[in-house]
Amino acid sequence: MEGVEGAAPRRPLTLAEVEPGSENERLGVARDSMLRNPLIVKAELGKPQRNCYTLPGIDFAYGLYIERTDGGVPEAIGHWNTIKPRTHLVREMPRDYIAMNRGALKAGYTTAREYNLYYKAKDIRRKDDENSRFNKCPPELPADMTYGIKTRSCTPFFDLFHHRYQQLWMEQQRALTRAERVEKKKKEKVRETRTTLLRKNPLPPKEESFWHLPSLEKVKPHLSTFPDHEARQKAFSATH
Repeated sequence: MEGVEGAAPRRPLTLAEVEPGSENERLGVARDSMLRNPLIVKAELGKPQRNCYTLPGIDFAYGLYIERTDGGVPEAIGHWNTIKPRTHLVREMPRDYIAMNRGALKAGYTTAREYNLYYKAKDIRRKDDENSRFNKCPPELPADMTYGIKTRSCTPFFDLFHHRYQQLWMEQQRALTRAERVEKKKKEKVRETRTTLLRKNPLPPKEESFWHLPSLEKVKPHLSTFPDHEARQKAFSATH
């Protein structure tokens, strides 16, 4: 049934083809328009679906008809239609403003009006591309030059079977990981500051000295309340 459903639709059904007891049998007055209405026509069992459009006869030519104007084979054998040669048109080359500007500058012209007058007086055109050096002399190429795409080197199957590329990739990843760890350690290292250095190596304590007048530094005391020198030293050792 799948092949029947996928087949092309058949031509419209006619009253002469309707058999007694078939799906499209009509009782009473039957007209051809009944068999051309897709809402009325019933599907036939085991047959492709019919289209309900009227088609022209067998001798009808589809498409656009074009009358022959060349005369066919006899006309081609008897008369040769030759193509007339085209006249070579001289192409007008554009102006060479670079050369004209250079010449106007050498002549001492500076304003736009002077430049326009110079353009009218000396109309310099660009050279034809056909007469250029590149078209006359092709580029020099080495004699052993090979054109096209170079041949790809053979695939090393031995390295593929032994997973050599996997090992190389793993080694590269390990080296990359080690380098990242070293870089991370360098970044994590804290620099020493003056405070941390003083905590590790504190400065020696500074001896406290009282300020005295310079004129009284070498003056000896006029009054001594200690009975002797030993008592005086003992009293000073207790305070200092």
